[in-house]
Amino acid sequence: MPQIIIDGQRIEAAAGATIIEAALLAEKTIPHFCWHPGLSVAGNCRMCLVNVGFPKKSPDGQPEIDSDGNVAIQWGPKLSIACATPVADGMVIDTEGQRTEHAQHAIMEFLLINHPLDCPICDEAGQCKLQEYAFMHSNGKSRFIEQKNHKDKRVPLGPNVLFDGERCISCSRCIRFADEIAKQPALTFVQRGDHVTIQTFPGMEFDSPYSMNVIDICPVGALTSIDFRFHSRVWEMSFTNSVCPGCARGCNVKLGIRDNELQRIEPRTNMHVNEYWMCDAGRLEQYPYVNDNRIIEPSIKGKSSDWKSALESCADILKAYKPSEIMIIGSARGTNEDIHATVKFARETVKTHNIDFLEHRDPIFADEFLRLADRTPNHAGAIALGLRPQDHGVNADNLAQRIAKHQVKVIIAVQEDIVGHPEFGANASSVEHIIAIASNHNATTQNASIVLPASTYAEVEGTFTNIDRRVQLIEPAVTTKENERHMGMKMSRWDKLGAFNDRWTQGERRNSRPTWKILTGISEACGHAMKFTSAEDVFNDIALHNQHFKGMNYASLEENQGLRLDKASEKEAKAVIYVSHVLKPQV
Repeated sequence: MPQIIIDGQRIEAAAGATIIEAALLAEKTIPHFCWHPGLSVAGNCRMCLVNVGFPKKSPDGQPEIDSDGNVAIQWGPKLSIACATPVADGMVIDTEGQRTEHAQHAIMEFLLINHPLDCPICDEAGQCKLQEYAFMHSNGKSRFIEQKNHKDKRVPLGPNVLFDGERCISCSRCIRFADEIAKQPALTFVQRGDHVTIQTFPGMEFDSPYSMNVIDICPVGALTSIDFRFHSRVWEMSFTNSVCPGCARGCNVKLGIRDNELQRIEPRTNMHVNEYWMCDAGRLEQYPYVNDNRIIEPSIKGKSSDWKSALESCADILKAYKPSEIMIIGSARGTNEDIHATVKFARETVKTHNIDFLEHRDPIFADEFLRLADRTPNHAGAIALGLRPQDHGVNADNLAQRIAKHQVKVIIAVQEDIVGHPEFGANASSVEHIIAIASNHNATTQNASIVLPASTYAEVEGTFTNIDRRVQLIEPAVTTKENERHMGMKMSRWDKLGAFNDRWTQGERRNSRPTWKILTGISEACGHAMKFTSAEDVFNDIALHNQHFKGMNYASLEENQGLRLDKASEKEAKAVIYVSHVLKPQV
């Protein structure tokens, strides 16, 4: 492995690595715009110029010593771009010296010559590389006094992305992403020179299912989201790590919250799952699910109720029927904790074998990159946790027939719209009682005897198991009356960072609860206590009793960005990652 020196620090670099990659391993970030680890090298922004040299050697092959007693360095005649220059043994790299600093000032002055001063209205303000580097690597002055070039603004490149040509610094990240990742070469440079800009090819639009990733990787505010545009400043939002529930891939995401409402979803780097990317549907489909059409209070026969009365009414219904007459429909959309509580509730409290979950497959949605036909985030977890009928119990395939024969008289629907289901919806509405545990209003909640409001994935702590059997941790981002104490503790941690925290205290608090806690409450009302007080308690019970999850806990899941079933003790090779935007709360 090549031995190199970066700013006086001696490190071992991987063979074939570039200077910018070697610096990242040494926890040193070299300023850059066009380079991205998931894309090919373009080398056109020149922001990553560094001073490169090698030790001078005397005729006998020994290093020369300068007047200060240090090894003399033969610096190159010109600076090198760190993104495209491979390291070599003995290389000496200066990223902070006067020569490098002068080049950075020159590049920043050049990039800002025609850049509009519209930071006050730009969505990228607060997470803009140009803004950041103007502060860190610029002398703050411009010698350009002529009229700036004006280019087209607010140009739709596709259904989800808006382009502002005046802000563009021609880094070509979006062009390379369209070509190499989205596999839709729709973007190109035109009018090369001082009027260069980006356009779609004639007769084309950039409508890839992954088009919105160019918004994330754009280092400035040239590409913005039509959906999010002018909704919120980045420093007015809190960002929480989570997992997209849109399909079984389990892409890692960050949820942006303002006034206790989901405002923005961005991909979070995980080289084992989604690398740096996510699909557009994963961003856009979750807002109505989390923000709108929500059930905010328990109800009995259509009338609002309190939790105690609703849970006791559930217990009264269950006690009035035989276990064989009760069907429990679980959900692969729930967390592992929800599923474990569902199985435990069925077997130990209700003592029924009638338990199953529904498949949600959409082959049209699937592609060869990230999107999968399975539109649930936890199918693998449902299988591993035993959310299937045992001993010839009722299942989803024979449920309609059993209802028609009056063998199933009570259905507990856990986060599933069974009445709206095309296969047995008409039959499901004819049972004597439906107990609906749901987040949003639907046909089932309209026909249910009792409705219990469940929290969404954005409001709970828990885990999902993806298609590759990787168990991943999610955290609550939206505050409810139930998780307010947990969120208060989180807020106090942000306070120590000087965050803009009054956004945490605003917005409506829904009276919803995690599904596992609702089932625990019904169980207690039936006289059978599960004794779970937190999602972590439930997961620890899973790890204790289910061999697939053996050795896992929340701390290890967070540290390793997830662990695979049956392989919690194995050490995975840690992939080198790079995040183009580190979102930090700002005041």
